[in-house]
Amino acid sequence: MVEIISGEKGKGKTKYLLEKVNNDIKKVDGSVVYIDKNTKHMYELDSKIRLINMGDYPIDSTDEFLGFLSGVLSQNSDIQEVFLDSFLTVSKIDTTEGFSNAVDKLDKVCDMFDVKFVLSVSKNEKDLPEETKGKIIISL
Repeated sequence: MVEIISGEKGKGKTKYLLEKVNNDIKKVDGSVVYIDKNTKHMYELDSKIRLINMGDYPIDSTDEFLGFLSGVLSQNSDIQEVFLDSFLTVSKIDTTEGFSNAVDKLDKVCDMFDVKFVLSVSKNEKDLPEETKGKIIISL
């Protein structure tokens, strides 16, 4: 399942995402991964959560990013949830079509590996593609 937290920059998406990941780690049996563009929030995460700093990797396109995610999942079959802060930035998405395609691929990965993705997206709900609006869990 893919869940989306939407809202313009500065509306509190990261704060909500951090609260959610820290609450969810108490409820899951497997591993939880938090992917961000830097390590700024490292000390706000529960120590059981694996932080991946995308700034450490030379990812130049959405396809490379999705391949990277597949690699992360292939190395640990216990991963149950992946939280992606600043999703549009870390995934190199700059078009509405690119966003729709990425969410479709993430849905397929969810089905194949029984993992949940929670995306923080810096766009208003009204600006997201119609087919992704049903995945929004909160719009700030």
